[in-house]
Amino acid sequence: MARRAAGGAPLSARAAAASPPPPRPPRRAPRPCPLLPPLLLLLGAARAGALEVQRRFPSPTPTNNFALDGAAGTVYLAAVNRLYQLSGANLSLEAEAAVGPVADSPLCHAPQLPQASCEHPRRLTDNYNKILQLDPGQGLVVACGSIYQGFCQLRRRGNISAVAVRFPPAAPPAEPVTVFPSMLNVAANHPNASTVGLVLPPAAGSGGSRLLVGATYTGYGSAFFPRNRSLEDHRFENTPEIAIRSLDARGDLAKLFTFDLNPSDDNILKIKQGAKEQHKLGFVRAFLHPPEPPPGAPSYAYLALNSEARAGDKESQARSLLARICLPRGAGGDAKKLTESYIQLGLQCAGGAGRGDLYSRLVSVFPARELLFAVFERPQGSPAARATPAALCAFRFADVQAAIRAARNACFVEPAPDVVAVLDSVVQGTGPACERKRNIQLQPEQLDCGAAHLQHPLSILQPLKATPVFRAPGLSSVAVASVSNYTVVFLGTVSGRLLKVGLGGMGGPSWGGRGVAYGEPVHHVMQFDPADPGYLYLMTSHQMARVKVAACAVHTTCGDCVGAADAYCGWCALETRCTLQQDCANSSQRHFWTSASEGPSRCPTMTVLPAEIDVHQEYSVSHGESWHSCLRCPLPSSCTSCLSAQWPCFWCAQQHACVSNQLWLLHCAEHRPWRVWRTWTHLWVGHHSTRVSAEGAVVMGALTHAASMSLPVEVYNCAMGSPDCSQCLGREDLGHLCVWSDGCQLHSSSVPWQIEPLSGPLDGGTLLTIRGRNLGRRLSDVAHGVWVGSVACEPLANRYTVSEDHTWGESLRPHHLSPSLQLPLVQFLEPDKGPKAGGTRIIIHGSDLHVGSELQVLVNDTEPCTERTETSITCTVPEGALPAPVPVCVRFERRGCVRSNLTFQYMQNPVITAISPRRSPVSGGRTITVAGERFHMVQNVSMAVHHIVLNSTLITCPSPGALSNASAPVDFFINGRAYADEAAVAEELLDPDEARRGSRFRLDYLPDPQFSTAKREKWIKHHPGEPLTLVIHVSDSLGLESHEYRIKIGQVACDIQIVSDRVIHCSVNESLGTAEGQLPITIQVGNFNQTIATLQLGGSETAIIVSIVICSVLLLLSVVALFVFCTKSRRAERYWQKTLLQMEEMESQIREEIRKGFAELQTDMTDLTKELNRSQGIPFLEYKHFVTRTFFPKCSSLYEERYVLPSQTLNSQGSCPVQETHPLLGEWKIPESCRPNMEEGISLFSSLLNNKHFLIVFVHALEQQKDFAVRDRCSLASLLTIALHGKLEYYTGIMKELLVDLIDASAAKNPKLMLRRTESVVEKMLTNWMSICMYSCLRETVGEPFFLLLCAIKQQINKGSIDAITGKARYTLNEEWLLRENIEAKPRNLNVSFQGCGMDSLSVRAMDTDTLTQVKEKILEAFCKNVPYSQWPRAEDVDLEWFASSTQSYILRDLDDTSVVEDGRKKLNTLAHYKIPEGASLAMSLTDKKDNTLGRVKDLDTEKYFHLVLPTDELAEPKKSHRQSHRKKVLPEIYLTRLLSTKGTLQKFLDDLFKAILSIREDKPPLAVKYFFDFLEEQAEKRGISDPDTLHIWKTNSLPLRFWVNILKNPQFVFDIDKTDHIDACLSVIAQAFIDACSISDLQLGKDSPTNKLLYAKEIPEYRKIVQRYYKQIHDMTPLSEQEMNAHLAEESRKYQNEFNTNVAMAEIYKYAKRYRTQIMTALEANPTARRTQLQHKFEQVVALMEDNIYECYSEA
Repeated sequence: MARRAAGGAPLSARAAAASPPPPRPPRRAPRPCPLLPPLLLLLGAARAGALEVQRRFPSPTPTNNFALDGAAGTVYLAAVNRLYQLSGANLSLEAEAAVGPVADSPLCHAPQLPQASCEHPRRLTDNYNKILQLDPGQGLVVACGSIYQGFCQLRRRGNISAVAVRFPPAAPPAEPVTVFPSMLNVAANHPNASTVGLVLPPAAGSGGSRLLVGATYTGYGSAFFPRNRSLEDHRFENTPEIAIRSLDARGDLAKLFTFDLNPSDDNILKIKQGAKEQHKLGFVRAFLHPPEPPPGAPSYAYLALNSEARAGDKESQARSLLARICLPRGAGGDAKKLTESYIQLGLQCAGGAGRGDLYSRLVSVFPARELLFAVFERPQGSPAARATPAALCAFRFADVQAAIRAARNACFVEPAPDVVAVLDSVVQGTGPACERKRNIQLQPEQLDCGAAHLQHPLSILQPLKATPVFRAPGLSSVAVASVSNYTVVFLGTVSGRLLKVGLGGMGGPSWGGRGVAYGEPVHHVMQFDPADPGYLYLMTSHQMARVKVAACAVHTTCGDCVGAADAYCGWCALETRCTLQQDCANSSQRHFWTSASEGPSRCPTMTVLPAEIDVHQEYSVSHGESWHSCLRCPLPSSCTSCLSAQWPCFWCAQQHACVSNQLWLLHCAEHRPWRVWRTWTHLWVGHHSTRVSAEGAVVMGALTHAASMSLPVEVYNCAMGSPDCSQCLGREDLGHLCVWSDGCQLHSSSVPWQIEPLSGPLDGGTLLTIRGRNLGRRLSDVAHGVWVGSVACEPLANRYTVSEDHTWGESLRPHHLSPSLQLPLVQFLEPDKGPKAGGTRIIIHGSDLHVGSELQVLVNDTEPCTERTETSITCTVPEGALPAPVPVCVRFERRGCVRSNLTFQYMQNPVITAISPRRSPVSGGRTITVAGERFHMVQNVSMAVHHIVLNSTLITCPSPGALSNASAPVDFFINGRAYADEAAVAEELLDPDEARRGSRFRLDYLPDPQFSTAKREKWIKHHPGEPLTLVIHVSDSLGLESHEYRIKIGQVACDIQIVSDRVIHCSVNESLGTAEGQLPITIQVGNFNQTIATLQLGGSETAIIVSIVICSVLLLLSVVALFVFCTKSRRAERYWQKTLLQMEEMESQIREEIRKGFAELQTDMTDLTKELNRSQGIPFLEYKHFVTRTFFPKCSSLYEERYVLPSQTLNSQGSCPVQETHPLLGEWKIPESCRPNMEEGISLFSSLLNNKHFLIVFVHALEQQKDFAVRDRCSLASLLTIALHGKLEYYTGIMKELLVDLIDASAAKNPKLMLRRTESVVEKMLTNWMSICMYSCLRETVGEPFFLLLCAIKQQINKGSIDAITGKARYTLNEEWLLRENIEAKPRNLNVSFQGCGMDSLSVRAMDTDTLTQVKEKILEAFCKNVPYSQWPRAEDVDLEWFASSTQSYILRDLDDTSVVEDGRKKLNTLAHYKIPEGASLAMSLTDKKDNTLGRVKDLDTEKYFHLVLPTDELAEPKKSHRQSHRKKVLPEIYLTRLLSTKGTLQKFLDDLFKAILSIREDKPPLAVKYFFDFLEEQAEKRGISDPDTLHIWKTNSLPLRFWVNILKNPQFVFDIDKTDHIDACLSVIAQAFIDACSISDLQLGKDSPTNKLLYAKEIPEYRKIVQRYYKQIHDMTPLSEQEMNAHLAEESRKYQNEFNTNVAMAEIYKYAKRYRTQIMTALEANPTARRTQLQHKFEQVVALMEDNIYECYSEA
């Protein structure tokens, strides 16, 4: 023990000295980092084993992310399509969940959107995990993937297979949640696009956590966007680059994943569309620092990211950035807006060699307590990228803090444009640059996090710089730990290694590491085990590993342990082992645990003086400062073992102990001890009993007391008294040495019969093996009993076999067996050179090389395996260190070298530069040619099978087979050694063993080629003696050459003549044997064989007979076919003649219809123009009726409850003077008792509505209520317009502020959808505002052409037949309302008298197919054309009487006893039914309604009545009446030409209308339009929206679609006219044409498109030009100032003042205020301005005045 302890330190030193040299250092020594002046590297190459991979978990799919749950001891791992839950200690699987693949498309919205629809095909898509974060507070695991536009799931902590919160929520009982794309598009939707996530603590007032997300832009214009013609981009609007989202899973799910501040733009950071090309962000990591701050201390969220270099720009470089965001201080602190606290600065890691030594791209970061460690890589393609592509730098967080404070100070206090700037590349950065704020003093918190008046994201212009502290190629990740005043850095590499670097003040610059997963890059995030920092979790591309940070147990001595300079390891003195500090008991006490920092001098030492020991003396031994007497005597076992020890020990019988001389003198001196220097052996004499005196025979040495002793000696004979084996062996207890072998004999009666070897070298040392019988029962039986000549031979205990087999170290001479001695000779070796990788088989030639028992061939002092014969020795050369000659020593029996000048020359290893081809079939066997250098030294090479060396630069190998189609690495074995690329070893920091396990060559395994004959037949007939040529089709993706095909027919090779990509031609020149009759056609490519067909050999006689039979059968079939053909032809001719007659008849009908249509098209226009020359004016509605009809078109409860149509009471002239009334136009009807309080309350409420802050809060509060429906929003907007009609300038300001909020919300989603519908209060307010401002233009410019178009439509419809029940007509613009029958109608001019509307008699034109109600309507229109429609009598109120003669008259009705019945339905009576002639006299008079039992014609049951067309006509039922059977039926589509006829007739009126709408009068320009369009352009510019299409859509949605289309579809809003259903259908077609004219999307029209769009398709391009010219004219107008617009609005208010009763509107608005009183009060209290002005108290006063009276008074009213 003393000797081993004393030699511990020197042995450690020698081991260190003998260790191989460390890997070559970097080319240029880095300058010391100013942050860490004594920063040096401690771990040497000899200590590369200081890491230990404890556990692994393999993943079948590539891994993406992992998260640690320290409290539960769980690891969550996310891989492609899988989520795993692992135990932290041993990485065993606890739970898993499948999350892919799914059917998806990056061009489609997520299917979780209820309204999601997609025209693009969805394909099976893998789900790559993008975010895996733990939310312990809510018990959630947030998992976001690349599918469904970056969709997130909330899974259960502790059971990853279960979904904790389903979002969007499922069906009831969950309340429906409105889901927007921005709530689903969270992460990047591409496998290669980066995303980072971080769970943030909840802010004040929020119930849950928040999620910080940074995602690379993958939308249109990025490299990740699918390459197709689609411009649909769901990413720009819905997925900002940086956002903070709500993660409150226990609260309102409608806010889950939303941007959790209002307005939402304040909590996102989105790069402008035009700047995305220059600012491509790639995110590295998001982290908190400090992770657990003290109460009240600040905490920040950091984002590490790269602004990638621009593609194709050689001067562009990536920029590494660090962004900081402030978090709430303490629990419940107020959350900072993202745009308010966001600030970024650059990180620069560069050496001192200028720009060429710049590492510009960030790879991985790890935050320590005071430092941020970061790995950077050099831009690819730079000159030095191959030598040192990566470096480690460290930055102080204190420097980051100082830079941020200085930057904010330089932006807002003392502007310095070269220090900081507003981040203008983001949408939220649009605005003023840094400017000095007057009289402002920034507090420390404002310098850190900004303030409400400093709401701009900032960018620090000067980067934070650091010098590399470590450089190595291929670094991919970093993790840092602080241990015993040392900083230990763990670095992962792209080759799957983990490096361990110590930073401190000892040792030289070196490093070490070990492989974790060769060839698999280490993920850029590594984390220490939260429960045990002695373990590090890391992830490679297909593995999760738990690595012990130090393998201390490999060091067995204190010197090795402490000398390893591993900060984790130290010597545990009490347990005498190398351990981690936490594994050593009492390690905190002094001298119990010696760390690396204390050095080897602190190790416990033992010194023995003097160095040489005499066993007869005693010595003192020092241990530290104490001395002890030490003598190693055996433990008390027996006297024999004590006296036999090599030390001077004595047996003390009194104490029954073995003691030293000193102890014997103290305790046992009075007793005589026993001392024997050697043990004695029994004596035997022959085979006879003899008594021998042996006095003094046992004394060997000088013992004076033993000479007088007398010992008895027993002589025995084994053969006597031992008849069986048991008795023989039982004599051992008596000390007899007997053995059983053909009787009981003495053990020395041995009979050897074989000795080997029988020859040996003269130098001796040969091991002799003696085999025989009775060679002893134990080793002591044969000791000292073997001699070779005069030399004793000692037996070897480990090779002794009882009684049969002995091995001795010398020669043997007993009996007659004697070995011979010879002299071996060595002459030369071949080959005498080979690669330094080893493996070369050399043959050493000589003579007598078979002698001796042990042969050694030492090449460079190492021992390889050998095989030998008498004249040669074959051995394998080991690996060499350097290319140089080394000695070869052949020695026998471990003696000297036989020949000293034998050498072997190590050469540079062979180099493989390329392999070709690089593709192989799965079956293998394809010849692979390997190109390289120095192949003349290659004796054998293999991929999996044999090889052929062609020359010194080429080798061919057959490719091995594979199990599946994949790309596999190619491993070569040269001379039995795995081939390793030396360049990869040098540059990738690989151990040679690891490098041999990988290859830079890969072989792509593709499916085996497939072959078939030209016609894919399986049998090919061939006549012997004829030439044979085969055409074979090939399905091949391997690019095979012609010499790689082997085609055989049976055993005969087919010569390949032509080979193309798809076809092979081969021919057989020799005759084929006919013995078998069938020969397989086989194709071989490598190991793949395929039989494609069988060649059938036959005789020529059989072929002739078969040919005759076939021809006979064909002739018979031809005769039969001719007979059938003739019969069919006669039938077909008769059918054709019949069909031809029908076609001629149909053609005649179509020709007649087209001729009529052409004539109508030419004549109707002139006739219609003449008929429209009317003398009366246009029946415009008054302004107040226009407003009420436009504002309340059926979406307001007020309209439905109060908008009463009075009964139609005719005056004496037959007119209807009573107008419809509206409550807003009359008095406020309330009882007088309630009036004072209510008028005071309404007055106070009116003043509140005239307060901007109150009104905006009021509107927002109502819109946030779920039960505040769209009809309520419309009603509120219209009531507000009426209430504020007298202050249009104030109303306009409110509308603009609400529109700004709407634009902000739309810009974050999809700005092109803004104002598309009327779903909010402000959108309806905009509609009303446009109606007010455009009324003058409507009445003065557009009214006349619009009214003429309406008259023209009605006149054109009345010119043809109109079905009174279905409403379909001969002339129309709408296909659905087209009468597709050829109804013959003739005009009838009737003389009608009627006392009403100022005229007595008129001639009225009607059609003989008109019903009597239709005739009445035409008569009323002729008489009352100068009277507004509201004053006309109705057709049901008059009777029509026909005077057939002077004495006979008839009351004409639609239904009477004379009505005709067809198919069970009554036909309405017409003029033709009554046979009323041309010029007949009719009289119309008012009638009593009580006699009218028919009612309105259009309300009749179609199952009982019809007019022109029966429903059975449309169904084409076979059973028809006799009259119908003779009706001419033609194709109904030919009547579509009537649409063109009607269109041509109305075209001039439509053109005039569109030109009036889209033109600008110089005397009255549209000021409101100019003002509002300028407002839209200003808002777009503020938000960085430069797309002209978006602006065009905004303008179109606000004016043409919002106002003009509404007017075009509803002429009754403008004129006092009757809008029939048919006119409404025609106006819908015209409105659609107007919509298409204002659209910017191309119309994709075809034969299947609806006729409503096809009808005006030719005119749409011209109309679009008019629209664009109109928008340009508006844009070119002189901008309006606010004063000019306010003056114009004030004039409009004055013009129509006192038109409406605003008190009624106020009372209706108050109803909404009362309903949502609580919510409004809450909103007012939450608004600082409202609190300051005490608006909530004023509102309470209104409620107090109104609450007690309003409902009671209204009930009385």
